Amino acid sequence: MADTSFDVIIVGGGPGGYVAAIRSAQLGMKTALVEREHLGGICLNWGCIPTKALLRTSEIYHYATHGSAFGLKIEGVSVDLPAVVKRSRGIAKQLNSGVGHLLKKNKVTVFDGAGKLNGGAAGARKLKVEKDGKAVAELTGKHIVLATGARARVLPGLEPDGKLVWTYKEAMVPEAMPKSLLVVGSGAIGMEFASFYSDLGAEVTVVEVLDRVLPVEDEEISAFAHKQFEKQGIKIHTEAKVSELKRGKDNVTATIEAGGKKTALTVDRVILAVGIVGNVEDLGLEGTKVEVDRTHVVIDKWAQTKEPGIYAIGDLAGPPWLAHKASHEGVICIEKIAGVKGVHPLDTGNIPGCTYCRPQVASVGMTEAAAKKAGHKVKVGRFPFIGNGKAIALGEPEGMIKTVFDEKTGELLGAHMVGAEVTELIQGYGIARTLETTEAELMHTVFAHPTLSEMMHESVLDAYGRAIHF
Repeated sequence: MADTSFDVIIVGGGPGGYVAAIRSAQLGMKTALVEREHLGGICLNWGCIPTKALLRTSEIYHYATHGSAFGLKIEGVSVDLPAVVKRSRGIAKQLNSGVGHLLKKNKVTVFDGAGKLNGGAAGARKLKVEKDGKAVAELTGKHIVLATGARARVLPGLEPDGKLVWTYKEAMVPEAMPKSLLVVGSGAIGMEFASFYSDLGAEVTVVEVLDRVLPVEDEEISAFAHKQFEKQGIKIHTEAKVSELKRGKDNVTATIEAGGKKTALTVDRVILAVGIVGNVEDLGLEGTKVEVDRTHVVIDKWAQTKEPGIYAIGDLAGPPWLAHKASHEGVICIEKIAGVKGVHPLDTGNIPGCTYCRPQVASVGMTEAAAKKAGHKVKVGRFPFIGNGKAIALGEPEGMIKTVFDEKTGELLGAHMVGAEVTELIQGYGIARTLETTEAELMHTVFAHPTLSEMMHESVLDAYGRAIHF
């Protein structure tokens, strides 16, 4: 029998849990990780990574079918869907194995099963691990970190069946390419799948209950992206909802309500992308002081719950629902437990958000509207891709970079982007915000030419009436 007493036990091996486990081991604490399904969690196995593999395929297919724009004659391009799915799954498997190797390298003890709190006082918390209804181990830990993540939200009447009505999981492994598709929800997950299937030839319709697509983004960026999606042939209904799904033998008829009117739309498949709920069930929280608010565990700035010695990180603990937030939160939680000097609470305002649709969308900090609502008098800069030589050379002239500054202090309040490769560019502004950079430092920073990043410089200059190339 393996050791059963640990300094830190982490329940959940996703991007929050496995990173926290490695950091815990690095700091000399005896560490265990309990995972019931896949090391790497949803993100690595059924989310962030395999969807990027799929989107890379659809991006290449898009370029191949528009080869004439680049002076190329490309004929006979077709989609081998099983091979597309196989590549995506292979990448997920490769990285899953890599996580296992990292945990072993760092001497983290891994238990295969579901973890459930089983009593004990602070300093001697007990955790029961089971697999398929059978006991695996009884563990004791001074500190237990819950990192069980979240799952797709299900709306009454729109329940997925895995065949005609999909969650993200089925959408990643289609057996056949649907000719028509309805995506319910226009957040990051919804628009990424809309892009993937649209670029591979499906007729895609998106329904969003709020007044715009990508509703967490800056309104101007959202509106720009909306126009680009429609140019590509994606049909978008905002301020609308799907009230009913009638399932046929091999299609679904959706009732869409908007503006007091009902319309029927028949499609091959439906993808539900209407948010997530935390995995709080069967964790043994009953009888503890751990507080749950709308399926998410309530924590303080150090990821501590109201029960001493019990912590929660990642999607389980609330927004933003991002893998990199979970990882960073896990490190902060562990370093606080270990008493590391200089550890800082997580500033969610410095966490970039990225959506890998076409065009890509990325942002960090406040939107223009949020900055004004918070009482800031703002200076706003914008620079279009059409004014950038590298963007034109790449054949990607559609896009925009927007920066929002506090007029009085020059603080960079927020940055928002739409266009090719902006998910890679956004980190520059993320670093700037972390370093508390003002417009002066950004203006004096030399950006290489020719690069897309030059637009970041120009956007800053534009906020102060100094843009050179537009």
